[in-house]
Amino acid sequence: MEIFIGLLIIAVGAFCQSSSYVPINKVKQWSWESYWLVQGVFAWLLFPLLGALLAIPAGHSLCELFAQANAFNVWMTILFGVLWGVGGLTFGLSMRYLGVALGQSIALGTCAALGTILGPVLLNVFFPELGALSALTAAVIIGVGVTLLGIAIIGVAGSMKASQLTDEEKKAAVKDFNFPKGILIALLSGLMSGCFNVGLEFGKDINFGSLTPDMYKTLPATLLVTLGGFLTNAIYCFYQNQKNHTWTDYGKGKVWGNNLLFCALAGALWYSQFFGLSLGKGFLTSSPTLTTLAFCILMALNVVFSNIWGIILKEWKGCSRQTIAVLIIGIIVLIASSFVPNLL
Repeated sequence: MEIFIGLLIIAVGAFCQSSSYVPINKVKQWSWESYWLVQGVFAWLLFPLLGALLAIPAGHSLCELFAQANAFNVWMTILFGVLWGVGGLTFGLSMRYLGVALGQSIALGTCAALGTILGPVLLNVFFPELGALSALTAAVIIGVGVTLLGIAIIGVAGSMKASQLTDEEKKAAVKDFNFPKGILIALLSGLMSGCFNVGLEFGKDINFGSLTPDMYKTLPATLLVTLGGFLTNAIYCFYQNQKNHTWTDYGKGKVWGNNLLFCALAGALWYSQFFGLSLGKGFLTSSPTLTTLAFCILMALNVVFSNIWGIILKEWKGCSRQTIAVLIIGIIVLIASSFVPNLL
C-alpha cells in the first residue's frame, strides 16, 4: 500500500509539472526572458527554500545544516545544478520547435535515462567506498530500458506526425515547428537536465539523518540544485534583457499583479514535481529498486501528462489514426515502466 501511495504522490507531482506551462500563457506584455526569470525566482528559489525548511528539525537551522555538511558534496550538488540549468534553458527551446508533447517527451526521456544512470556512476567515481553502483541492479536497468522504449515509440509518433502534416498544419499546431532542429535541442536538453538527479545523488546525505523524516531528506539537496540552475538561467535572462532591450518589462506596473500571480502559480506547479519526488521516495523505502528509479518514474510520468496536454492543446490535430495509436502505445509503455521493475 505504501508503494502505491508513493507512486501516486510522484504522479501528482508529475501532473503539476506538466501543467506548469499553462499559467505562463496568461502572462502579459513581458518578453520570454523576463517572465522566465520571475517564475524562476518562485520555482528555483522561494518554493525550494520553503521545502528545505521542512527538513530542519526544531532547534536547528538550514545554515547549520550546510555548514556541517561535506563541503565537496555541497559544491558538487550546486555545480550539477548549474549544468542542469543549461538543460532548463534548452528545454524551453525544444518545446518551441517540437511542441509541448513531443518536446517534453524527447527531452524528459533522455533526462530520465541519463539522470538515473549517471548519478550512481559519478558518485562511484568520487566515492567508490560507498558502493553506489550496487543500486544499478538488473531491475533498475530494465526499468530504464522500458522507459526508453516508451520514449522511442512516442518519437516514432512524432516522426509520423512530421511526415503527415503539411507545413501549414504544423505551424498551426506549433508555430515554429522544426523537427530536425527540435530533436537535437531536445537531446541536448535531456543530457544536461539529467544532471539534476546527479546533483541529488551528491546531496542525498545533506540532512540531519534520523532527525529528518525520510520524505523530506532530499529537499535540502533539491534547493542546492535549483539554486545552481537559477544562477545559469539568471545570467542568460539578464543577457537577453540587455540584448533585446527588455529591461523595461520590469517597470510595467500595470501588469505586475497579473504576471506575478501567474509566474508564482507556474513556479509552484513546477516545484511540485520535486517536492512530490521527495515525499514519494519516503514511501518507497521498502523497495530499493523503485527508490533508485523514482527520478526515472517521475520523468516518464511527466512525459505521459505532457502528451495529454499536447492532445488537449490540439498539437496532434490532423494526424492519422495510426499515428495516434502509436502515441497511445508509447504512453501505455511509459505508465507500465513505473510498475514493471517492482514485479521483477
